Amino acid sequence: MLRVGITGGIGSGKSTVCQIVEAMGYPVYSADHWARELTNTNPTIVDGVKQLFGENVYTNNELNRKQVGQMVFADKLLLQQLNAIIHPVVANHFEQWVRARSRHRLVFKEAAILFESGAYKQVDKTVAVWAPDELRVQRVVNRDGITPGEVRQRMANQMQQDELVKRADFVINNVDNELLTTQLVRLIDNLLRL
Repeated sequence: MLRVGITGGIGSGKSTVCQIVEAMGYPVYSADHWARELTNTNPTIVDGVKQLFGENVYTNNELNRKQVGQMVFADKLLLQQLNAIIHPVVANHFEQWVRARSRHRLVFKEAAILFESGAYKQVDKTVAVWAPDELRVQRVVNRDGITPGEVRQRMANQMQQDELVKRADFVINNVDNELLTTQLVRLIDNLLRL
């Protein structure tokens, strides 16, 4: 089995890429989805987050993401501390998920901060999804209803695209949906040959 990490900055189109990969029949683990889920349900994470931010960041056993997001995107140290609580639990969960899919030749892990979190160590190959910054900003403004300035602030807290492209084994250019599918067919073919 080959494990493949998919990453890219906010608004690059990682989720679209992963939807196509799943439609092609390959399992995709969404680190962001599971981090959200585990942040509400895993006792280790819940206790750590409450110690970091206070009891009031949870209401009815659900994390107030907007409140925490405003704090961590304004303070890189706080963001690092939060990630140090969540990422080890998500990494362990991913290993369990992979074991349950051992019959597949390829499995994918989608993670916005694949390199920053150390999650790249759990995969054999990495794919960076790239899109021009202005297109990324527009996508996130449309999707999340936030201002371009808020999007750029979040982008500033992520690894720059140039660095992602340098570190990745493969790059997907996500500007045109028709070309995207063609690139993914070629990518899967290359991965299956490894």
